[in-house]
Order: sequence, then structure tokens, then C-alpha cells
Amino acid sequence: MTRNHIEVWHERALPSGPERIRFGTVVRGSLLPLLVWAGVACFVYVVYSPVGSMALAGLFALSFGFGFGLRHRAGHSVRCSVYGALGGVLDKSMAGF
Repeated sequence: MTRNHIEVWHERALPSGPERIRFGTVVRGSLLPLLVWAGVACFVYVVYSPVGSMALAGLFALSFGFGFGLRHRAGHSVRCSVYGALGGVLDKSMAGF
């Protein structure tokens, strides 16, 4: 997850210097994309069916897994890979929605 991503979405949610980032900070910094994913999933559930919503959740999980694998293979820690994959999926998906 990049510092710019969080600053753009939530007005400097990250600390000013390098320090350990908690999962809550990652989620707070990505609240808008999370709400968009949830809104689209609810819309698909209501308009189409639960199967369409599950397909959207599967797309999210597939993107997350791919991002995690790329980051972990590049030598990042598991924690960094999880946070980066979550932030990356949410950041890049906003261009698609």
C-alpha cells in the first residue's frame, strides 16, 4: 500500500515517519474503495442473483491472491504482502468502477 494512496483517499491517515502500520490503518485508508466494492456487490446481489455476487467476491479474492503472490515472491514479508495486496486491489479497482 502506498502512502500516496492513503493520503489521497483519507487526508494523511498514515503517520509522518516510518513506523509499523496496523490493519485498521490500512482499512481506514481504503474505506472508499471498500464501500464501492460492497455497494457493487449488493447491487449485483439484488439485480442479478447471489451467484453474481459470489463471482464478484471470487474476482476480488483472485486479484488479492495474485497480488499477494507477486509481492511475496519479490521478497516482502507476509504482513507486507497482505497489506500491499489489499491496498493494490482496492486502489486499482477504483479505476475499473
